[in-house]
Formats: sequence, C-alpha cells, structure tokens
Amino acid sequence: MTPKLLITLDSMRFENTGLHTFGHSLTSELARQGQGKVELSAYTYPQQDGFLGEGASYVLHRSYHRWHFPRKREYDVVHFADQYCRFGPERVRAKTVMTVHDLNQVYERQPGSAKYHRYLRRMSRKIKGADRIVAISEFVKGDILRFFPEAEGKISVIYNGTNPGHAPEGHQPRFVPQGRFLFAVGMVCPKKNFHVLVPLLRANDYTLVVAGVVKEPYKEKIMQEAARFGVSERVVVTGPVSGFDKDWYYAHCDAFLFPSLAEGFGLPVLEAMHHGRPVFLSRFTSLPEVGGDAAFYFDSFDPDHMSAVLKDGLARFAREEGAQRARKHASRFSWEKAGAAYLDLYRQVLG
Repeated sequence: MTPKLLITLDSMRFENTGLHTFGHSLTSELARQGQGKVELSAYTYPQQDGFLGEGASYVLHRSYHRWHFPRKREYDVVHFADQYCRFGPERVRAKTVMTVHDLNQVYERQPGSAKYHRYLRRMSRKIKGADRIVAISEFVKGDILRFFPEAEGKISVIYNGTNPGHAPEGHQPRFVPQGRFLFAVGMVCPKKNFHVLVPLLRANDYTLVVAGVVKEPYKEKIMQEAARFGVSERVVVTGPVSGFDKDWYYAHCDAFLFPSLAEGFGLPVLEAMHHGRPVFLSRFTSLPEVGGDAAFYFDSFDPDHMSAVLKDGLARFAREEGAQRARKHASRFSWEKAGAAYLDLYRQVLG
C-alpha cells in the first residue's frame, strides 16, 4: 500500500521569504519524485490551494487545528515543513518529521524572560514529539543540540536546494533602476540588517534596491539612514516582487548583498550565485557555510570596511572568473537532491 504523506505548508503565505521558497520548491519536487511512492497531501492556507495541480490533495488550514486536528489518523507520515506549524507533532497519530529552519527566536528574546522560557518549552515539546528532526544546515543542527540535547540520535542535515530561475526575454520589473545597482532581498526587518548597506552608496552612482515583504518601522530606519548620508533618491524599497522580477534583479545587479544577522540557511545567496553574480555576506550564523569560498565577507559593519570589501571583491570577481566559481558552487545545492533525501527519510521513519 502506498504510504500517505501530509506536508504542512501553512507558513508559505508570503512570497520573497525563505519559508515560501522552501515549501513550494520541496513539495513540487516531492510530487515529481514521489509519484507511485507516496500519496501526497499538502496542508495549506486557501491562497495556496491547488498549487501542485492534480499531483496532490489539499487540507485547508482552520484556526481550531491548533487544538484539534480531526484528520490526525489519516496519514502514515506527517512532515512539519517548519517549526511554526499551527499544530504540532503531538496532534497527530502518525510517524512525524519536523524541519527546523532556525532558532532565531532564542536570540530575539531576553534570556530568562517569560517569553524566552515559553519558546524553549514549546520547541522542546515539538522536538520530543517528532520521530525525526531535520536541520537545514550544520549551523542549525549545532544550535538545536545546544538548546535541545534530546534531539541527539534523531537529527540529520538536509541542505535546501535552489531554483535557477530566469526571467523571460524582454521582462522588466515594476521598478527598473537607471544605471548600476546593488540588490538585496528578504523580509525587510531588523534581523536582515539592510540599513548597513546605505553607506555603500557614498562617492559612487549606485542605486540600492531592496525587495521583500516590508515591516514599515524598519523601512523607516533604512530611509532615515539614506537621508543621513544624502542618498535618499538612490535607495528603493520595492516591497514584494514576483519571481521573474527577482530573477531580473539578480541577473542585472552589479552585486548581491546580504548582511543578515540571523539565517538558518540563506537561499538568496545561492539564487544570486546561480546568476553568476558577486555575493557579499556577513559572517553570522549559517552564511559562511552556504556561501563558502565563492562569496565575499564583511568582517564588520563599519562603512569604510564594507566599502573596501565591496571594491576589492568586485575587482577580484572580475579578475578571477568569479561568475564561473559562483555558478559551480550553487550547483552543489539542488531541490532534486533535497527531495530524494526527504523521500529516503520518510522510508526510514516508516521502517
């Protein structure tokens, strides 16, 4: 009998986020590779209903699922595709796999506070309830074992893939920069640290384009920095963009910049590399693991240091066939590999 698999995608609501890309890409690959191997169902919000076509069935989110999931006995395996699912492993009667993307909330809460301990209790309950835990990077695995040693013996790493998408010929985004530009993408919020990029526009004619779902207070901080450095007309926060728009920005930017303070993986890093672009990263969390020696790194956020790294990195990229090295590095990460690894894990957990 073909095992029944439910994968939870209720965090896949916002485009231009890692969780959306992960959920859409992995589940599409599972539908392709899993034909005849698993009977696939996706747990989604209404706006994602039907996104896999007839290759899957769909279970729509309801608010009461946090306390009661009536279909808890229907599946052989339930894969919680992230740690934020509206119901946890304890709500189902099946073998369970949970992918953990990061433990950012540990660092975002005051140690010792009520919120800090509440988060640890909630995560511990989910980790104890899951049969297998998947971390998306070695960095995340180490973090999990540090805070939740009960995961020892049932945790493994499966790297994310990346989609080498390309905009159709002639496509242009809603906002087209005039001249050279630097590009950044992601949720426009404090942990992405985009405001430190503004001083890179000093003494040149670059435009900075930042795309992604916007948290308005942080956007205001970015624009305040732009005003302080006298470059307001050359800083553009576009808001969410389509996949083709994002591909266009990758393909045409002079450099991709990602100074994030907290990442479990960093999918945009590989997306930019697939386009053969120079990539500049912070050294925080998983980014050195994902960027490897194909990226350039900011050792601090001092404006003079960052400007020097950008200038020297662009020169080295042009001199040392950096585009070829970037594409080769990105090709090591594929959703085909990730999908095969997850299907193998489902087989293991079923025994």
